[in-house]
Amino acid sequence: MALNIKPLSDRVLIEPVAAETQTASGIFIPDTAKEKPQKGIVVAVGNGTKDHEMTVKVGDTVLYGKYAGTELKFEGKDYLIMKEEEIFAVL
Repeated sequence: MALNIKPLSDRVLIEPVAAETQTASGIFIPDTAKEKPQKGIVVAVGNGTKDHEMTVKVGDTVLYGKYAGTELKFEGKDYLIMKEEEIFAVL
C-alpha cells in the first residue's frame, strides 16, 4: 500500500522499529521501562533544497537521536518526520 505523505524540502518520514520486549538473557521488559527506539526505516523522502541534496532513500534503515523529529500517527501507524541532518547513520 502506497503512503500518501510526501515530506517537503529536506525532511524524511521514518517508521520506527518496534521497541525490544525482551533482553538478551530472556527477561521481559515492562511497557513502563521500554526505551524509545532510535532505529527506523525511511518510508518517504523530500526533494531536498538547492543547497542540500538528499542522501537517504526509501527503504534505508537509519539511526537517529532519541529526541529527534516530530511524532505523528497516520492511518493507525506511528511515524517520525525529521530533517535529514537529524539522522546519524544509515545501516
